[in-house]
Amino acid sequence: MSLRLTRLFTDHPASVEESYFEHLRFAGAFAGQLLLAGLAASIHAVLPFLFESTASRIITQLHTRLQRRP
Repeated sequence: MSLRLTRLFTDHPASVEESYFEHLRFAGAFAGQLLLAGLAASIHAVLPFLFESTASRIITQLHTRLQRRP
């Protein structure tokens, strides 16, 4: 049981050549950037003169980061 539980937390990170904590850091930072992009897009929806390209710039940067991963 313990081995099976451990594998739930380590199989995917290992598949992208990361430890659990490396993956936690990468995914957490990625999520933070997505939250910022969402916030910028939400503000832009109400005030279209603000953050005109912020969300799309963040998404493009994140996409580039993902494409460079193993």
